[in-house]
Amino acid sequence: MNGRNRGKGDGNPIFAAIYARTSSPNQRFNYSIKEQVHRCWGYCEQRGWIVRYVFVDEGESGGTIKRPKFQLMLENARAGKFDVIVFWKLDRFCRSLVDLVNAERFLREMRVGLCSITEYIDTTTSIGRFNFRSIASVAELERELIGERARLGLHALAKEHKWPNPHPPLGYHKNSDGTLMVNEDEAKLVRRIFEMYLHEKSMPQVAFDLNNEGVRTKRGKEWNARAVRDILTNEIYVGRYKVAGVNDFVEKYRIIDNDLFRSVNRTRLRYKMSGAERPPMPEIRKTTKIDNVFNRFLELLNSQESSEQNLRHKLRVAENEGELFQLLNKGWNLVKIIDDKFVIRKNLSARKLIPEIVKSGT
Repeated sequence: MNGRNRGKGDGNPIFAAIYARTSSPNQRFNYSIKEQVHRCWGYCEQRGWIVRYVFVDEGESGGTIKRPKFQLMLENARAGKFDVIVFWKLDRFCRSLVDLVNAERFLREMRVGLCSITEYIDTTTSIGRFNFRSIASVAELERELIGERARLGLHALAKEHKWPNPHPPLGYHKNSDGTLMVNEDEAKLVRRIFEMYLHEKSMPQVAFDLNNEGVRTKRGKEWNARAVRDILTNEIYVGRYKVAGVNDFVEKYRIIDNDLFRSVNRTRLRYKMSGAERPPMPEIRKTTKIDNVFNRFLELLNSQESSEQNLRHKLRVAENEGELFQLLNKGWNLVKIIDDKFVIRKNLSARKLIPEIVKSGT
């Protein structure tokens, strides 16, 4: 009978899983796995529980539940393989109260109890469940106090107009005291992005142009429409500081004037306000996007081919039929046809390949 359907007092046997853990190789001699398992097994025999599994994590920290055998034990609990988990001491099971509460909640849903043989924590009994709820209440209070302290600390930081994380927006340095200072080189790029958008009226186009010029984001990545939007909508550029409930004007943080900011955002919302249709993607951007997808496809093919045993292939793209026929005469093989392009492959093992025809959109 599945443990999930088995009652604790209906005369059916209760199956137990023993869990034992040591934190480091040195600790094995202070809290030996053998001794932990021996004591837990004896306790199960006293209670009339049948030991079905023994899970052992050796040299694993109790600060996290991401332990191999612990996770395997949770999987078996989900499958209804046992009714109660037995361990020597609570710190062998979990050192974190938050992890303990979360694990117990999950196991309770699986109808699996927890039992420490050296502390009165046994969620298979009424008093044990009461004790555990007390521990859970302490853990909940601890979480709330930590959150409250964090919010108070963040609000105090914001009142001094300090930046709340290590990554200031494009256009700024973060000073040692946590406040921002305008970075003139980056500020020029911010102003340029606003002006580019007013001219192009397209965030994807602005991103496309910046990438073509080799300009990168503050974190060294390529631009996309979302990254451009984050610049255009960030009120810090007009000196408006909004952090943790603080909403102040800080003149020294200003990079652009209010008129430019308003013009850009009126333009950005023009389709939503008027209901007009957006124009189609410009041809150059469309072509570049197709080429990028095609190049990624070639890279994937190359990586797949390099893993084949006893074969060495080199991929190329023939742009027209004339180039294709020349290469075929030199020993290349046709692999795929995509629109008006031909993917060919030089088979150095001289094995002939059967062409595969792939149409656009398939």
